[in-house]
Amino acid sequence: MNTTKLTELKNWMKENHTDLAYISDPGHIAYFAGYESEPHERVLALFVSVDKEPFLFTPALEVEDAQNSSWSYDVIGYLDSQNPWGIIANEITSRYGVPASLSLEKANLTIDRFDALATAFPGTDFSTDLTPIIQRLQLIKTEAEKNKLMEAGSWADVAFEIGFKTIKEGVTEQELVAEIEYQLKRQGVMNMSFDTLVLAGENAASPHGTPGKTAVSKNELVLFDLGVIWNGYCSDATRTVSFNEPTEFQEKIYAIVLEAQLKAQEAVKPGVKASELDKIAREVIESYGYGEYFNHRLGHGIGTTVHEYPSLVEGNDLVIEKGMCFSLEPGIYIPEKVGVRIEDCVYVTEDGCVPFTKTPKELQIIN
Repeated sequence: MNTTKLTELKNWMKENHTDLAYISDPGHIAYFAGYESEPHERVLALFVSVDKEPFLFTPALEVEDAQNSSWSYDVIGYLDSQNPWGIIANEITSRYGVPASLSLEKANLTIDRFDALATAFPGTDFSTDLTPIIQRLQLIKTEAEKNKLMEAGSWADVAFEIGFKTIKEGVTEQELVAEIEYQLKRQGVMNMSFDTLVLAGENAASPHGTPGKTAVSKNELVLFDLGVIWNGYCSDATRTVSFNEPTEFQEKIYAIVLEAQLKAQEAVKPGVKASELDKIAREVIESYGYGEYFNHRLGHGIGTTVHEYPSLVEGNDLVIEKGMCFSLEPGIYIPEKVGVRIEDCVYVTEDGCVPFTKTPKELQIIN
């Protein structure tokens, strides 16, 4: 349980005159409450009062797990046969009275769940958005959070090692994914932070392609994009390697992406703007005539979820501060020819940054 951040949230609630906060994103619930769960279609919720104790609301089958987590306040459960919103309304009314204002995560809450709350509390003001303050609270990582991200990053390095060792002629993308995740599970890593990507040859020209039955062939590049969840924190990294000798064209594209990634990483320090980092990497790729093939932002924040605020993109003039953590992942994707992406997530220090993954970024040739 993150007592410090709960206190900061309550202070913000006082300043913004909101009685009650409803946190609905499972990643954010884990951040504040210390309880990790993927409830699927069931309701998982954290309610934080400005001046009374909070409570966690879970499906009945998760109550014991939640009570055994670091969460030290009440856990209320509901059966699948029960109406969760009726129980939530009763709990809120009995604990806090009818709230004059109830703030929500507008970037997360579905319309049907908002309607259920609005029906239960027709006179309540729901206009205050929790999303910006949660983004801000998560933005600066503590030393403990940084250490957890470092551990998650080290497991990504293990995953790369497994994947690289498994490459051979004829092995499919799906088989490489399966081997990586199987070996990690054997070592105690039970969850990836997103679906592992292994894309061979021209398939890597799709930035978010789907691994399939395509087999690895000689003299082509193979892209690995992966991460794990470790102690509640995520890793996310990408490496592109060559199976046997690359072509001159493949080497050229790889060298451009590596230059862009390294220059952006070297530029990270407090005081630079998020948009400036994106521009630095983008200008490298544009200078070689491949700007149209870098078709996504430079990076995103990372923490208890794999995609957090901020977005490193043109137009975001957020000033980088010590303690921020985010990805740097330029790429070039030329349809039916080649795809290269190189990514590290980093922690901003007083005068630079430290990457969470240590796998070399120079083009590795696997024979």
